[in-house]
Amino acid sequence: MSLHLVVALLMLLAAAMHAGWNLFVKGKDDRLSAITAVMSGGAVLAALALPFVDPPARASWIFIFLSIVVHLGYYACLVSAYRHGDLSHAYPIARGSAPLLVAIAAAPAAGEWLSPIQCVGVALISLGIVSLAFERGFPKGDHGRSVLYALGTAVFIMGYSVTDGLGVRRSGNALGYILWLFALEAIPLLGITIAIRRRAFFRHLREHWQTASAGAVLSCGAYGLAIWGMSVGTLAGIVSLRETSVLFGAAFGAMFLSERFGWKRILAAIAVVGGNLLLQLA
Repeated sequence: MSLHLVVALLMLLAAAMHAGWNLFVKGKDDRLSAITAVMSGGAVLAALALPFVDPPARASWIFIFLSIVVHLGYYACLVSAYRHGDLSHAYPIARGSAPLLVAIAAAPAAGEWLSPIQCVGVALISLGIVSLAFERGFPKGDHGRSVLYALGTAVFIMGYSVTDGLGVRRSGNALGYILWLFALEAIPLLGITIAIRRRAFFRHLREHWQTASAGAVLSCGAYGLAIWGMSVGTLAGIVSLRETSVLFGAAFGAMFLSERFGWKRILAAIAVVGGNLLLQLA
């Protein structure tokens, strides 16, 4: 089995895992506590493994700290997007827009320029995203806020994807980079959550520690696989494959959260996934 096929299959697994932990967050009333619990659980898992792994090279640490800052913006936008919109609506916009932005950013940042076929993929992604954004006419009210926060989430996804893609390539040790990032990134998020929602957060932990633990495993696995993939493949290609999670996210929203998932969302999700696959296969 070729490395390319192995990477592709692992990114599809990462896509399903990512949609899974987002389902846990969207399904809770207190989404800030939910996402903090998931990330804190991931930090504990990573910290337990740190003594057995060499640290990343010094040149990669600036990328780890920058990624932590960008992730805070990502969490804030993601929680807000889920507060105002459905998982099957906000998730495809946020995750589907990210490869488009990464493909654009990767050109000057990593010297990865788009081919004509990849440009077609970008057009398909854009069409799918616009279809979702204008599904109910011009976005306004909660629908408009959901679209706005979902697009903001995509910007932060682009930011941490490019940051970690460049950082892991300088780390000399992909696993060390991944574990240190996971161990450190939850600290500021946990501090902010405890400062503003201490009682609610600890109540959430008592009541939902099982799903938080499962979400932590899924979150670590999903992004750990993605960072490793970016160490051996192109940034746009890896992110594109991983963001096939839009189909999983849309399906999970319909199956487990009783969200409406009509033909418009189906076609839009297929367009986003098709465009992402063109970015990857090219």
